[in-house]
Amino acid sequence: MNTGLRNTVYKSFIILLIGIGLNLTSFSQAFLFGGEKTKIEAGLHFGPSFFLGDLGGHSGKGTNDLKDLNLNLTKMMKGVFITVYPNSWMGLRLAADVTYLEGRDDIINTTGINELWRKQRNLDFKTTVFEAYGALEIFPTMFFYRNSEFEPRLRPYVLGGLGIFHFNPKGSLADANGNKTWYNLQPLRTEGEGMAEYPDSKPYKLTQLNIPVGGGIKYFFSDRMNFSIEVLYRKTFTDYIDDVSKKYIDAKDYVKYLSAQDATLAAKLSDKTIPIIFPGMTRWPKGTQRGDMKNADAYFSVLAKVGIRLGPIESSSFAKRAARQTRCPSVY
Repeated sequence: MNTGLRNTVYKSFIILLIGIGLNLTSFSQAFLFGGEKTKIEAGLHFGPSFFLGDLGGHSGKGTNDLKDLNLNLTKMMKGVFITVYPNSWMGLRLAADVTYLEGRDDIINTTGINELWRKQRNLDFKTTVFEAYGALEIFPTMFFYRNSEFEPRLRPYVLGGLGIFHFNPKGSLADANGNKTWYNLQPLRTEGEGMAEYPDSKPYKLTQLNIPVGGGIKYFFSDRMNFSIEVLYRKTFTDYIDDVSKKYIDAKDYVKYLSAQDATLAAKLSDKTIPIIFPGMTRWPKGTQRGDMKNADAYFSVLAKVGIRLGPIESSSFAKRAARQTRCPSVY
């Protein structure tokens, strides 16, 4: 998906969210789930996002968990959301986000032998990620206030759902002066994807499903405006966000499937070995492990969310409570 098309899709999705919000407010009093109690909220969110995959990491054996999180490669995620609340303890969210993910082997700290295998691998990647998802929010503490006029301002919640995301990993080659040029990796079949010689290496799609799960805490400044802090993890079903998953292939096989120019690029980008463990080595033998094929890649975000309730607010629970607390008593 080219840059212009991605931007068009993303802007169209934002317009769609706004349009849905404006239309929902017109009949929110008769909405299917909650009648006059239904509330509709729209807003923005932003915050750091982090990649958990094959490239980069820290000392020891490589993992796809927080142990190998490289904070210096933190990127920013931003997006929009709209949520329908049929009652006080449940919400139905639709959201769209954009972020950037990156991984590099050259930043690994070396204190032993285990991480040297990854550092000698010397691969890198970066990608823009566009995602959209639907999720169910649950506010467990609000079960205790279902039959009460009192509504706390601070409300923890959990959420889970289903999403779709688009990525396009790029790898770099540096010139003699250290200037990097970035190339799309998926068309180069760096691990022999779709080649007859490597039947276990299947082509991967750049648009895939994910499962967002997480939780947060929400604070209501008023019935109109609220603020949340949320951690959202995305489980994916691909190990190729960083274009690294299985084994090295024979560079001679690229010429059978790619143009001469792309075959040269694929040979250079698929194996950028630097001789740390084995002095003088320039390439890994065919069949040598290149990535961790046992675990899929993942990413997560820590977001600050600002929400605005749409439509009229005829009765404010916070205003009612304040009125009760400040009115003069009639009987002593």
